[in-house]
Amino acid sequence: MSINVLDGNRFAEMIIQGANHLSANAKYVDALNVFPVPDGDTGTNMNLSMTSGAKEVKNNTQAHIGKVGSALSKGLLMGARGNSGVILSQLFRGFSRAIEHKSEITAKDFASALESGVETAYKAVMKPVEGTILTVAKDSAKKAVQVAKKQADIIVVMEEVLKEAQSSLNRTPDLLPVLKEVGVVDSGGQGLVFVYEGFLAELKGEALPDATTARIKMEELVSAEHHKSVQSHIQTEDIEFGYCTEFMVKLDREKQPFSEETFRQDLSKHGDSLLVIADEKLVKVHIHAEYPGEVLSYGQRYGSLVNMKIENMREQHSSIVGEPTMAVEEPQSTKVAEPREYGIVTVSMGSGIAELFKSIGAQAVIEGGQTMNPSTEDIVSAIKAVNAKKIIVLPNNKNIIMAAEQAAELVDEEVVVIPSKTVPQGMSALLAFNPAVSLADNQAAMTEALQHVKTGQITFAVRDTSIDGLTIEKDDFMGILDGKILVKNKDKVQAAEELLTEMIDEDAEILTILQGEDATEADVAALTDFIERQFPDVEVEIHNGKQPLYSFIFSVE
Repeated sequence: MSINVLDGNRFAEMIIQGANHLSANAKYVDALNVFPVPDGDTGTNMNLSMTSGAKEVKNNTQAHIGKVGSALSKGLLMGARGNSGVILSQLFRGFSRAIEHKSEITAKDFASALESGVETAYKAVMKPVEGTILTVAKDSAKKAVQVAKKQADIIVVMEEVLKEAQSSLNRTPDLLPVLKEVGVVDSGGQGLVFVYEGFLAELKGEALPDATTARIKMEELVSAEHHKSVQSHIQTEDIEFGYCTEFMVKLDREKQPFSEETFRQDLSKHGDSLLVIADEKLVKVHIHAEYPGEVLSYGQRYGSLVNMKIENMREQHSSIVGEPTMAVEEPQSTKVAEPREYGIVTVSMGSGIAELFKSIGAQAVIEGGQTMNPSTEDIVSAIKAVNAKKIIVLPNNKNIIMAAEQAAELVDEEVVVIPSKTVPQGMSALLAFNPAVSLADNQAAMTEALQHVKTGQITFAVRDTSIDGLTIEKDDFMGILDGKILVKNKDKVQAAEELLTEMIDEDAEILTILQGEDATEADVAALTDFIERQFPDVEVEIHNGKQPLYSFIFSVE
């Protein structure tokens, strides 16, 4: 028996068989769950997702395979739950898009559609992790494409897909150490293998067992005790983002223009394990967040919220491993969070500087600066994300001020832009912020604070030039004071010493040093020794800014 062409009716039966087989084995998949955080319900989520897709297919079975695929995609989107469930929905969303205009498909079409599904799924995940369902799907789709080049029989292609999916699943512990540590394969990948087993069985006209007991090599995996032992490898207190948050947004594009990429980037600031999928009318979100109310508030800006679900993963984990319940904050209400009075948005390069800004009061830090100026849209998104009545924006770069001012004109919130041109100016302005006074008073005080700080920067020349009376050669280190090049030297530390000599006068009290990516601890030690010898009365603060391009950024007040 061979099948060279697949129509909608046969494909619908494959979907139904795959869903049934996954459903019969959902508890086994649950027992394998260990990554990335202890939700403990991968099999349940995948089962509910696939069942929703199969239900829609049953209601729309017909000969046109493209239309059956569209029904599957719609059903999966509406029913997708959890990381693996959403990824599963994306795999078949991409698959369905690849065949939507075809009445029937060949082996090559089938293989190509599997590959399209993988591409769609990878795009939906903010930070794809190998050793998961994504890897199993990718490896098996690649095999399908290879086989379909020489083989026209869809049954043979599906046999090879399943074989490679199982092999890839067996390799997942080599990609994720935590899987190897507890002796299991990836749970989401196993769920996909069950779906593919159902597909092949339907194509070959074979029956599948009702349960996996006979084929499980380690039967103890399905027991609650094993489930508990798997979860025990993660400590409850190590869960950084405690609430598994899922919801859908019915888009109102007149209310707010929607960009899937911007939406995904904004939400990524609120947690991890983020998945976002969207079509013209709906957006499906899964995220592990610490403050789910803020996530829901952001989503509501694009339309109305439906199908909201918030679960406390710390409570789940404690229950699984038998720990006493931790004392944690109460879950955030599913109601939209009330906007705070003030919100501060700032721009910076370097994770260390970003953390420093957050520590002194910024709610949103946009990654950007030299060579990577954020767009107006980026700034608008950050303004929206802080959820405040009054917003203060600190651009910290002269090339970003206009974009910030334009962003302020595009939003409904009351926004002022403090024209900070450097990171030290931004920090000085932020320290002058007073939440007890009006926005106008803060604008005046923070703008005034810009005048009381000197900014020094050590960076390197990218070409030969003559400027400000200096002849500079490529790769020379330059010392820049408030935008003017004052010194150049082949050695970064010597350039820094010469610049500080120009910056520090008798009125200087505090010197802040932000260490860049290319500045070593030895460089910092040498510079500190120089300052102690030459300027003993100046108080020195050192922070690892981790900024690119600038070996040191100095602030003198």
